[in-house]
Amino acid sequence: MATPLRVAALGECMVEIARRPDGSAALGFGGDTLNTAVYLARLGVAVDYVTALGDDPFSHDMLAAWAREGVGTGRVLQAPGRVAGLYAIVTDEAGERRFLYWRNEAPARDLFALPGSPALVEALEDYDLLYLSGISLAIWGAAGRAALYALADRVRARGGRVAFDSNWRPRLWADAGEARAAYDAMLARTDIALPGLGDERELYGDRDAEATFARIAGHGVQEIVLKLEKPGCVVAVGDTRVEVPAEPVAQVVDTTAAGDSFAAGYLAARLNGAAPEAAARAGHRLAAAVVQHRGAIIPREAMP
Repeated sequence: MATPLRVAALGECMVEIARRPDGSAALGFGGDTLNTAVYLARLGVAVDYVTALGDDPFSHDMLAAWAREGVGTGRVLQAPGRVAGLYAIVTDEAGERRFLYWRNEAPARDLFALPGSPALVEALEDYDLLYLSGISLAIWGAAGRAALYALADRVRARGGRVAFDSNWRPRLWADAGEARAAYDAMLARTDIALPGLGDERELYGDRDAEATFARIAGHGVQEIVLKLEKPGCVVAVGDTRVEVPAEPVAQVVDTTAAGDSFAAGYLAARLNGAAPEAAARAGHRLAAAVVQHRGAIIPREAMP
């Protein structure tokens, strides 16, 4: 029997406080790459989440929750005396959500600088796929990003691949120039890029999809899955491009984790040998199920 391909999803998961209409609050956990890791695990992929947590009760609760979902926790570093990052969701009368963050001292920011980091990096070199996002890049800072780039180079030198979801969040960066430099360095080490057309226009000023494809392909990326502003995506592998419309959804309830789940569906299908177009359809199918429920992680019985 062939050894299952191993995926490492890198990033940050935070404690989430969601304010209810009556003024009370619901407690949960949230993170873009963590959402993708959960859906990868549900789709049968061997995936480990790679981050750093504290030794506080919330950090322990996160580890237990991930383990229940089948996400590996053996690559999580813990920083004694520190606590996980936190954010709150406040919804106004019009239903618009606002996010408040307390994350500057979160251990995840020091993932590549903690005492256990050298051993962690060495272990990650043998994974088949590294997955991360623009949010991951933002939290690590220049020194952490340099360590990540070196890790990505070694993974690829050993035959592994790197997948990068742009997930642009302006407030996490000092300025757009810093973000562009980091994205460009990451794309130069990326095999599968999952950009969003709206993000690319805002960050790079791309006038259209053609400009985005040309720019990303110029970094040597062989597989580009461009998420469109209308429901759907365009998959480009080499000189071949195919537009794949999204699954029709009668009622969208919550778009949280739509992109995260799409990435999971796409990557899981590709890891299992599906062609890019079929993988995009798998991604759309999962995302269509996710947006019909509240929250990032849908009930298991709702999985397509």
